[in-house]
Amino acid sequence: MKKVVFILFIALASLTAQAQELEWHTDVAKATALSEKTKKPLLLFFTGSDWCGWCMKLQKEVLKTPEFAKWAKDNVILLELDFPRRTPQSDALKTQNQQLQQFFHVTGFPKVWFANATKTAEGKISFEALGETGYVAGGPTVWLDGANKIIRKS
Repeated sequence: MKKVVFILFIALASLTAQAQELEWHTDVAKATALSEKTKKPLLLFFTGSDWCGWCMKLQKEVLKTPEFAKWAKDNVILLELDFPRRTPQSDALKTQNQQLQQFFHVTGFPKVWFANATKTAEGKISFEALGETGYVAGGPTVWLDGANKIIRKS
């Protein structure tokens, strides 16, 4: 009987963990299409995933928490724009990320921009910047309060 309870506990825990997994897009075109379809703004996370200490801190304290996962599913489409030093990326992904870094004038990491995105008749993506943030001390509640202020004013 203890074995059955233990197995059920493990199965339930793995389902809960999977439910909290978020889909972070890396392709701006796909994220934009989903943003238009759902009428949710993009959350663009500019990060140096394998070298930026503040980026890792933001991930640990906010972006990988159950509170953030619940909020994100209801409010935004997630787009990660990574600038790693050791992790290989395709040239197309590097170019896309650099273009968005220039467009949003990102000069330091981590930086989080919120924006509405639409595809124009010419097939280009147009952004309406809503606001920006970065690492904020205080955990998910404080960070999400700031994020809500940004996306609610749109």
